[in-house]
Parts: sequence; structure tokens; C-alpha cells
Amino acid sequence: MAVPSVRTPEEAAARVAYLSSDVVISVQPAQAIDSEFSKALHSLGASKTPGIIACTEGSIPEVLTVRHNADPLLSVFAPIRSGKLVSVTSSSSILLPSVPHLYKLAQYPVVIHVSLHPLDYPDFSEISAIRQTGFTFLQSQSIREAQDIALTAHALAIKSGKGVIHFFSIRSSFSDGPTTTEDRGVVRSVLDLHAARRFQAVKTGGSTLHADDGRIATITEDEVSYANGGSGSISGISSPQYEISNGHPRATTAGNSSVGSSRPTSSAGDGPPFSSATSVISSVARPVASEDIYRFVSEIWEQLRGATNRVYHAFEYIGPPDAEEALFVFGAETRLFEEAIHQASSGDLYAKAGIITARLYRPWLGVKLIDTVPKSVKLIAVLEQIRRRTTKWGPTLLDLLTALKSGPSQSGAPLVVGYQLGFITPATSSQALSKVFQNLKSKSPLQNLEVGHAYRSVVLEPGYKLGQPTVETAYMKILHQVFGEHLHIANALGANNAGINASISSSPEFGFGSLLARMERRKLFIEKVKEAVKAGVFVTEAPRDCLSRWALAAGDAKKANDIAPNVIAQLTADSSPLSTRLLSSQPLFFKESPWLIGSDAWAYDLGNSGVHHVLASGENINMLIIDSQPYSERAVADAERRKKDIGLYAMNFGNAYVASTAVYSSYTQVLQAMIEADQFDGPSIVLAYLPYNKENDSALTILQETKKAVDLGYWPLYRWNPLGENKGEPNFSLDSERIKKELQEFLRRDNQLTQLAKKHPEFSANLSEDYGSEIRSLQKRKAKDAYNKLIEGLFGAPLTILFASDNGNAESLAKRLASRGKARGLKTLAMAMDDYPLEDLSNEENLAFITSTAGQGEFPQNGRALWDAVKNSTDLDISSVNYAVFGLGDRHYWPRKEDKVYYNKPAKDLDARLEILGGKRLTDTGLGDDQDPDGYQTGYQEWEPKLWKALCVDNVEGLPEEPAPRTNEDIKLASNYLRGTIKEGLEDQSTGAISADDQQLTKFHGTYMQDDRDLRDERKAQGLEPKYIFMIRCRLPGGVATPSQWLQMDDISNEHGNETMKLTTRQTFQFHGIIKGKLRPAMRAINKALMTTIAACGDVNRNVMCSSLPEKSRYHRDVYAISQRISDHLLPSTTAYHEIWIKDEDEKRTQVAGDAVQDYEPLYGQTYLPRKFKITIAIPPHNDTDVYAHDIGLIAIKGSDGQLEGFNVLAGGGMGVTHNNKKTYPRTGSMLGYFAADKVHLACEKVMLVQRDYGDRKNRKHARLKYTMDDMGVDIFKSKVEALLGEKFAEPKPFHFESNIDTFGWQKDEYGLNHFTFFIENGRIEDTPTFPMKTGLREIAKVHKGEFRLTGNQHLILNNVSDADLPNMKDLLAKYKLDNVQFSGLRLSSSACVAFPTCGLAMAESERYLPELITKLEGVLEESGLRHDSIVMRMTGCPNGCARPWLAEVAFVGKAYGAYNMYLGGGYHGQRLNKLYRSSIKEEEILEIMKPLLKRYAIERGEAERFGDFCIRIGMIKPTTEGKTFHDDVAEEESDEE
Repeated sequence: MAVPSVRTPEEAAARVAYLSSDVVISVQPAQAIDSEFSKALHSLGASKTPGIIACTEGSIPEVLTVRHNADPLLSVFAPIRSGKLVSVTSSSSILLPSVPHLYKLAQYPVVIHVSLHPLDYPDFSEISAIRQTGFTFLQSQSIREAQDIALTAHALAIKSGKGVIHFFSIRSSFSDGPTTTEDRGVVRSVLDLHAARRFQAVKTGGSTLHADDGRIATITEDEVSYANGGSGSISGISSPQYEISNGHPRATTAGNSSVGSSRPTSSAGDGPPFSSATSVISSVARPVASEDIYRFVSEIWEQLRGATNRVYHAFEYIGPPDAEEALFVFGAETRLFEEAIHQASSGDLYAKAGIITARLYRPWLGVKLIDTVPKSVKLIAVLEQIRRRTTKWGPTLLDLLTALKSGPSQSGAPLVVGYQLGFITPATSSQALSKVFQNLKSKSPLQNLEVGHAYRSVVLEPGYKLGQPTVETAYMKILHQVFGEHLHIANALGANNAGINASISSSPEFGFGSLLARMERRKLFIEKVKEAVKAGVFVTEAPRDCLSRWALAAGDAKKANDIAPNVIAQLTADSSPLSTRLLSSQPLFFKESPWLIGSDAWAYDLGNSGVHHVLASGENINMLIIDSQPYSERAVADAERRKKDIGLYAMNFGNAYVASTAVYSSYTQVLQAMIEADQFDGPSIVLAYLPYNKENDSALTILQETKKAVDLGYWPLYRWNPLGENKGEPNFSLDSERIKKELQEFLRRDNQLTQLAKKHPEFSANLSEDYGSEIRSLQKRKAKDAYNKLIEGLFGAPLTILFASDNGNAESLAKRLASRGKARGLKTLAMAMDDYPLEDLSNEENLAFITSTAGQGEFPQNGRALWDAVKNSTDLDISSVNYAVFGLGDRHYWPRKEDKVYYNKPAKDLDARLEILGGKRLTDTGLGDDQDPDGYQTGYQEWEPKLWKALCVDNVEGLPEEPAPRTNEDIKLASNYLRGTIKEGLEDQSTGAISADDQQLTKFHGTYMQDDRDLRDERKAQGLEPKYIFMIRCRLPGGVATPSQWLQMDDISNEHGNETMKLTTRQTFQFHGIIKGKLRPAMRAINKALMTTIAACGDVNRNVMCSSLPEKSRYHRDVYAISQRISDHLLPSTTAYHEIWIKDEDEKRTQVAGDAVQDYEPLYGQTYLPRKFKITIAIPPHNDTDVYAHDIGLIAIKGSDGQLEGFNVLAGGGMGVTHNNKKTYPRTGSMLGYFAADKVHLACEKVMLVQRDYGDRKNRKHARLKYTMDDMGVDIFKSKVEALLGEKFAEPKPFHFESNIDTFGWQKDEYGLNHFTFFIENGRIEDTPTFPMKTGLREIAKVHKGEFRLTGNQHLILNNVSDADLPNMKDLLAKYKLDNVQFSGLRLSSSACVAFPTCGLAMAESERYLPELITKLEGVLEESGLRHDSIVMRMTGCPNGCARPWLAEVAFVGKAYGAYNMYLGGGYHGQRLNKLYRSSIKEEEILEIMKPLLKRYAIERGEAERFGDFCIRIGMIKPTTEGKTFHDDVAEEESDEE
């Protein structure tokens, strides 16, 4: 077996730090980039390796990762003051900026392991510069030494109570081979565990980080006072006193020592005799002195010598005992010099020289140095590798001189000569030594001679390079978009600043100074222009007039920049000497937008000074500060790091514009803030949120973190203009809903909060809320206590029923069980598991749990917290509790044998855990199975009677008859033609939701209530209800909209929604993120755009679709007219829509018979249709609307004259399915026949009426037209339609489809008009920093004279552009990157539904994930020559089929988060259903299947053979011939084995 080895000094130090600390702070160049230290730390942490010091569960220390530029030593104060032993691993780059912290931390037992950078040529000046901070400094020069000295550092810190810095250069150990890992036994023996525990037991506190808290590390000595006034000391010194001494040595008696350490006992003869009657022993605390440090470190090294036989001294000497010359090396080249001297010949000047190094660099013990150096030494050369010298003499040289001159033999002290040590290699070490000794032995040696290559001539490894993480470039791109060539970033990374260090040139101070100089230069230039205007020495008068106008507007960016080109042109034409001089400063005619860019490192003490300087100056300078700290409870509570709220700081300053923005929350607000900041005459600060844990985090991860932070008020979006009131505008504008406590307090001062609440009444409840983790537990307790009080007077045994439900079934069962329990005389309570306080569990008498199964055998969201607590509890005792468990699952949901464990896993796990905790089972675990005849009810009906019997209430007589469950049919019937209590629900401001019944009814009005699922957990943790929002879908027959309507839809999305629009697979607009208070204004705005939302959803005929057909505009016009006629003909007649959404408050309602509004639905009746109803029209050869997937599919047929003649009528198509329920399936439409165009709307009506009368109204999963037709048979169904029509369908006319995708790019129609099809990935219209799509489309709509057509594949067509307008339109497309359609054929043919975070039915990601999956496949497409081949791929987050996945050649349908069912074999023309190939696979498996399959397709396909056909031909999948065979012959048979 291989022995573990250590390969670098960083690894050696990190391993020891891990064993010897409670907390290790790992300083890294970036979160995603490991340092050499952090690799070892993360490896140990991941393997759960126990430490030796850590007082945590499993003795595993905490490893905190901090970026090197985020003031990392701030993170030490909180844990070290709370009694935790802390170590830091870092490069030397943090040392100088951290000097203020080092002075304070020196008085704590903190250890800092420092790797000197740059690695190739380390700079020891960073050590010498901080040598007076009070730390003890230890140096190691090999991997083994790094291991031993790291241990020494920790042992010494514990013994002395003072900070220790262990430093080394990796260059010193380049030639070292791997060494064995540390011996845990040795580490344990060397560390003083008793002293460590004493420190850990004391919390020192600390007043502030901004002032010295007075702590001094002390030790105590015993002192004897005699009655006669004499005194004497007793030998022995105690361990350090870990307490704050308020700046002074503190005397304490033995009884009040905070440490309570034992002292050595004096023996007879050790001192004068005394008795308790004549003397008093007291403990005198004094600061730890240099001698104490030496004594401690010597003891530690003696322990190490005994354990390892390795010897260490404060100063090390290597060489002959009679040497006359010696080198004192303070640098990384000691080993090279040792080897050179060892290999020297007798004739070399340095052959008999010795080498001295400092192991204990501070405290500097001159006496020990003198003892180390042989008395024979006459000459000492001091070689210092210090690049940044601030004095003529090197610090080590001065240390040495002081020690030698103050030594016992001052007259004969050696001559000391200093050298600057440069870059040395093994090949040049002998040459360097010769140079040193030639000078040293000369009569008049030169001081400060350079040895080796100078720093500037060597290519160096730069240590931690400065660089902006890729994710943060989002804001930079927006800046460039807004200000273009006039943007000037003063501290831009990579800018040429005359050799100034990059870390300096990127600082706010440097940028501020450079901007001041730049602004001063422009002021002087403006004065020169004014003088030139007065002088008037031009050839013509034109320059003078232009310059006059420019000088007046020079301070106004827009005016000055508009005039500047003309000024330059006039001066160029004038060509006078004065013009030439002015043109030499041509860039100054343009007013720049000056910016400084910073990170959240500027929010800490060490970076904040530059921000302060900008604010204090009052200069017109803009700052963009990017904050990357993710939202978390710990981040909110981490007051010890003292991260400043720069926004509040600047607002309190009073003279600055301040904005808090988040590009992943509101792109528009970022734009507005940047523009306002630039226009503000004074300092501006734009805080830009971009949270990430690692710099390579996905956009989805950043989006989710942003939403949490903004929603909970951790990162509020706002804009503050202190001059707003001067313009009649508010100073403060809130752009999000919640604000945090500190911001509330600021706003209250000027009554801003009251004004804000008045302006945004819908936010008023949120504005007064603070977030805190205790809220949730208080709510649980309040609810439970209230219920207990309610049932106090009732008789009967108690029964508490806890449920975990993701779709409502478990909740319904639990509430029904509670109702039945009450009827049987029990005191019942039903509540969600996560609403129940854990501490009450052991006090219950009877418990029943009902849980469904989510994801891969997981608890539903509202049960996870309690389950985690029960699962992880070590002291929960429920031995007096009776319990029963019922689970809801589906044994076929996870078909693979190895996945069968997921079936009802939550119920099984809970039952087993309750038994282990001592609970008494009332009855066996009940398992409901969706595959049983009555679904989960089959198992439940067996389980419930057993529960009643166990509780002795099974034979109760006179039980009341239970009301039938309320169904959608009941809701519709009682709704008074879709009114319900919608209006009252909208007025209820106590919640963002509406009632369950109204949620069903609002669908008919075109809106769904949803909640933001990205925020569910966080809001629940904060005691808030879900983030309820609404989706609105427009009714837009044929998908045609005017430019004016486009602009209005864009405004609605910005003012009422989430600033995005969705082009849906139903060829219409969809808005998301609309809160209840904005729902009615949004509906009214849609109505003002001459559009509606009525019947866009619900159990009615929904939006009628029509092929877009850009190349045949005349034909499209005729077919489109039919889609409008059908839509209007089948529109519901209720006036409820107008009453609820459109009418003004003062409009009178027409009422009859009291309060009842008389309505009539001639087509639908009071209960409307059994389920939704969809109609589409396709125009061959394009099936771009998936004509086979709808309840009615109309195929347009041309007559002999080329005009529209009629339609082939398909009926019975539908996509909705329930996973693993074989009674549900997708279906393609069946051909009924041909019908004339002028009467086809009547044919549609009659098909709908047959469905109205014969569709299943008892089982909504069996209620679509497809099941009605299969139950009746196509012929019978057709005959009933024909009977209502009064005529028969004719034989279908021939037609031919070629594809069901869109044709992208420019096309010309028969009128000579131009049409452009945009690629809109998954239909999402939004702006991003890299693609301002939404802005671009808005600008196009402003000038477009034609129309827009939305396609059924979620894309967009710009229609009817004349040749005259074509150049301008192409320029606009290019400007906003909208002309790009050069994507892979797979991407162009893809489609996805919305899914997370807004769809309540989603089981997995879809819209946000499909683009990533395609990206991971495009490499194979390129390799295989398939880049331009169309392969239809679709993804949905659930099996309801909104993106019509069952017709795709390859489809992925969400099964659980991150898991999908994979389907293959769909028809390219949309004519054939696909079939299940693999179930519940994740990305890795998807790629393993798809990549080889695509390669095989490229090689083996036939001519013009489509991917779906290929999969069938090679036998990967069997064809689906009709919907009823969808579940037959699947490639992966389900197993019934448990």
C-alpha cells in the first residue's frame, strides 16, 4: 500500500493547520481557483478527516474560503474572539494591505501560513515590512521543515497566546522530493491540548474592529509578599492568561485567574521560609516577552527532537566551525548557496564560508545570533531578497549590525556588508557567490551591491493575477452598450499605466487620481477654446461659431458630443495654426462618461477609503461596485466582518447619486441607473449585484441567488437622487418590493418610508417586515398553541395528523382524515409537517403522517425540514407516542429495477425512523399506489379502518354523511358564469393569493396564479407566504400583432411583469411575474392595446393558431381571416370578464333579480367544456403549428385557382399525459374529412359541442376530446358531428407536409415585400448584457410599418418590409444582433416550455436548461457534419406537453428535478408520435446516449432520412402507430419488482 506523501510546503502547512485549528481561513485568488493550500484543505474536509484541536461534531474544523482581495483577515476576528483557534493560509499578497489588522491579531493565538510570491522570485520585503506588528515570525526552507515549523507555529501560538506567522518560499523546496505526511501522534503530543481547551472555553468579545480593544497576551508569575514588607518571587510561570487586560498588565490572585492554570510548586530551599500567617501569594500578569517566546519555542523544538530526531534553533549555522567568512541569507536561495559551497574547490573564494539563516525571525534575539556565529568569523555578507526597499540599508542588515555591535565583544565585531539578492539559478549560484566574496574581501567593500538578475529583467510568475471574473463582465457589457466610445474606465484592468503595478492601478485611489488629472486637463482645454474664440485667429468664421456653441455646452455630455463632430470638421477644414493646435487635443471635445469599477472588496475597511475620497471630493465621477456575495443567513448575520453598506454610506453623505441594481433581477433598472448616474452632476455610486460562489457558476445559479436576495430584501433595488425634490420628483425610488432594516431606518428620518408606502400601497406590508430565522419557529408555535387552546374543552383522545404534499392529494387526505376523526370523537389537528414545532413531537399521544413522494424518493417541499430534523436528531424520545404512516407513490414512476427503492420512500423511511426513536406503531405503513385500480385510494381504504380500530373508534354509530368532493364542475356551476369571488379576492390585500376556486376560474379569464419556485424555501424560512405571482396569456388569433401592439405589450411587461415576454407555442404573448395588485392594471392595458385575454386558458376553446407563411402573404391573409372567424365564433359570451377587469368603478352594473347578473352562454352553458379545447390551422407544405396535436386541426386546401377553398378537418389530437398512467396518452388527430372554408367555423363548433355533451366530466385526466373519440369510436363521433351540421364531410383532399419548423432569415413574398424570421430561443423576449433583444425589437417596432407574426414554434416574423425600408431595417437588426440566425440546425429546431420557476406543474427545468444541453451536443454535431441538419428536439418540465414533445424526433420530459424521460422516433413533419426510450435519466446519461447516436446518424443515415425515421429503422425504437399504442413496445420495459 502506497504511503501518503506531501509534495509542496503549502500542502504540508495546510495539513498541520487543519489538524491544529477550529477554523482555517483559506485565502484564494478566486472562489473557483484553488490555492496550493486550499487543495489540501478541501481534500481533508471532503474526506471528513477529523482534526485534533477542533471542538466540533466529528472534530472536523471549519474551512472558510475568502478571496484575496476581500480583506480576508477580517474573517479572523469573529471566530478568534469567540474562543476558536484560527489559522490562515495565504500568499504574501494580503500582508501589506492587512497591517491594521495584524497589530490587533498579534495579541491572539492566530497562525498565518504565508507562501511568498511571486513564486519564481519571492519578495521578502512583505515580511520585513510587517516585522514590527507584534507577531512571532518563523521561517521554513523545505517541505519537511514546513511541516515541522507549521506545527511549531501552532504549538507556540497556543503556549504564548500570541500570533505567529510562518513564512516560506516554495522556491526553496523546488528540489525536494515528496515527504511523508505528518504523524498525528507527534502533532497531538506537541500541541498543548489543555492550554487549547482553556482558550476555547473563554470568549474574549471585542468592542470594535476599528479601534484597538486593548487585548494583550499575558502570562502570570507567582509573587510572595511578606508581612514585614519584603518580597520574593517563586520560580515558575503559568500559561498565558487569555483575557482582555485593557491595555495594562493585570495582577490577579490565584483565585480569580480566568484560566485557572496550575503552577509549579516551590520545594524547600527554593526561597525564604514563609507561612500563610506572614506572607501572601499573588499572581502578577505581565505581557509575553521575547525571552518567553524563545523559551516556549525551545521547549517545542525539544519535543520535536525527541519525537523525530530533527533539530531546530532560533538561528541556524551551516559550515566549518572555524570559518572566517559567512553569508546571512534572508531569501529563497539558501539551498542553492549551500550546494555551491559544498561543491566548491579549495581555490574558490567561498570554499570555507558558512551560512547563517534565521529560523526565528521575530522576536529578533541578538544574543542567540552571537552564540550561533563562530567566534572566528570576521566578515559577514548579508543577502536580502527584498525588492521594495524604503531605506538605504536593508532591514536584516540593520538587525545584524545592532546585534553584533551590542554584543559582548564589540571591539572585535565582524565586518558586515549588505547585498541586494536578485534572481539566482543553479547555473549562476557559483558566479553570484564569487561576486559576493570578491567584494566582501576587498579593502573597501561596496554596500548594497546587486547579486543575480535584477527583478525587472526576469519573467516572473505574478502570484495572484488581478482579473475580472467572467460572470462579472455582464455589467461591463452594459456600460459599453450605453456609453459606447465615450466610456472611460479609469482603473481598467490591463490598461497601460506607465509600468505602475496592476494592483495599484486598479485601486479606487489610483483611478480617482487619474480621473481628477483627466478632468483638470479638459477644464484647461475648455479655457483654451474660450481664449481661441476670443482671439478669433481662424481662416474662416465657421470654427469660431462652432467653438462658441461647444464651449457653452462643454459640460453637457449629450450636447457637447453632438456638436463635437461638426467642430472637428470645421477645424480640419480651416487648417489654421490655431485649429491645428486645438485638433491636437481632439478627444477632449467629447465629454466622457468617467467610471471607476470595483468589487465588494471596496466595502471593507481596507478598500473603503477610496470610496470615501470620491464622495468627499464632490467630483462628477461614477463608481460601479460589483458585489458578488451570495445571499445566505450567515452573510446577513456576519456583522463581524464589518462589510459596509456602501449605498447607505453614500446616501448619508448627502451629495451622491446612489443606485442598487441587479442585472439578473431587472436589466431595465440597471440601464436606467447607469444613465441617471452619468447625468447626475456629482459623485455617483451604482451598486451591482452578481452573486456567485465560484466564478464559473452557471447563469441559472446566479439568477436563483439574485432572486432570493432581492425578494427577501437582502439586496433591495432602489435609486436615490438627493436633488430629486428640486425637480418635483421623489429622492428615493424603490424598484423592488422589500427593503432591509438599515435602509428603513435611513428612510424614516426624512419620512421617505411613509411616502414610499403611499406610492406603492401593494408593497406596504412588505416594507415594514424584517427577515429573521426565528420568525418561522414563532409562527409554528403560535399556530400550534392557538389550536391547543381551541380543543381544550373537547373530549376524546387527541390525534395529530401531519402531511407532506406536493400536488394536494396528501393534504386532502389528511384534512379528510381529521374531519372523520372529529366525527368519531377525537380531538384532531391537521397541519403540514414543516408547520409543526419539532419540540412538541415527544409530547404527542397519537400521530398520523401522510406523505406523498417527490423527486427521487424525496419528501415534498413542505415536509423536508421536519423530516431532516427527525432524521438527524440524537436526543428525540418518542417512546410514549403512538404513530401511523401512510404514503402516496407510484410503483412504475421509476421503472428501472435499481430505482425501485424510490417507491414510497418517504413513508417507509419515516416509519423506520419513528420506530428507532421509540415510537409505537398503531398499524402497518399504508402504501398508496397510483397503479392500483382506484389509484392511491385503494391502499388508503385498507389503511384508514385499521387506524380507527387501533384508536378504538372503529365502531362509532351515527356518523354524518360526508359531502361529495368539490370538483371543477361544481366550481364552474356555482361561479355565476365565471365570476366567483375573483373581484373580492383581488381586493384582499392580506395575501398575494386568491382562493382555490378562483384560481380555477381565472384561467377562463386568461391568467394563472403561480408562485416563484426559486424562492419557496427561502421565503418559507423567513416566515413568508410563497411569492405569489400571476401569468397572463393573450388571445391573439393567428399570432398577428401590429407594431403599436408590440410596443404596448413591451410596456406591460416592464410596468407590470418581470420585464420579459414569452412567445408561446400557442402563438401568443404571455407575461410572467405579475403580482396581484398589478393584475387588473395589466389586463386593462392589454385591452387598451385592442387585445384580450378571455378564453386564452380554461375549459373553453383557446387561442386559434394559424401557419405564419411569410412567403405567401395573400394566401396567409385569407387563411388568417378564417382563424379570426373561428376565434370570434367560439368566444364565451359572459360579461364577467368586462365587469372584473375592464369596467371603471363608476360604471353602473346592469342587474336583474336582485344582485344576480343575467348572463347566457349559447355555446358553452353554465359548465362550459369538460376540458380545454384547442384549434389550429396549418398551410401545407408547412406544419409549423403541429396540426395533428390539437383537438381540431385544419389543413388548408387550395383550389385550382390558387385561392383558399376549404380544409381537411382533423379531430382528437392532444398532448397531455400523466407519468406512468397508461390510461393517459398523447394522440394525433383523426381525419374527419374535407369542409368548405366559408362554413368551417360551424364544423369546429359542432365538433366542440359533441365534446361538450359527451366528454368525461368526472375524471379530468380522461376529459379531453381524444379520449371521447377513442371511447366512442371515430366513426360514431363523426356521425354525431355530421348530424349537428346537417351535412357530411367530403373526402379529404390531398396535401403534403415537408416540415414543422420555421424558415429563418429574409424572404420575399409575391407582392415584393420582405419578411424576416427571428430566432427567439424558446420564445423568451428579454434583454441580457450580451444580447439586448428586447430593446432591439422595441426600436424596430417604433419604425416598422408592417406587422409582426408570432409563430407556433415560439419565434417571430417581421412582416411586410418594403424595399425602401429594407436598408434601415437591416441596420437595426445588425445593431442589436437580431440578424443572427447562424445557429445549429438542432438549436433552430428546438422548443421548450417555461417550467421552473413559475409553472406549478413543473417537475424539472426546461426553458432554462435546454439551451445548455444543446450547447453540450453541438460539438458532436460539428464533428459529425450535422451542424446544419434540422433535428426536432423538444423539452418540457412535466408531461402535460405544452411544447408538444410527443411529436418531436427526440424529446425530454421532466420526471424529477434534473431527471427526464427520453423519447425517440417522432415524425419530422409532426405526423407521428414518439415513444419512451429511457426513463428518469440525467444529463450524463443523456449525453452518453445522444453523442454516439448522432455520430451514428451522420454515418449510417439514408438519403434525406430524418433522425426520427432513422431511430426506427435501426431498431432503437418502435413506431407509435396511434395514441393507444403509445405505451406499448417501449425500449425500456418497466419492472414490477420491489
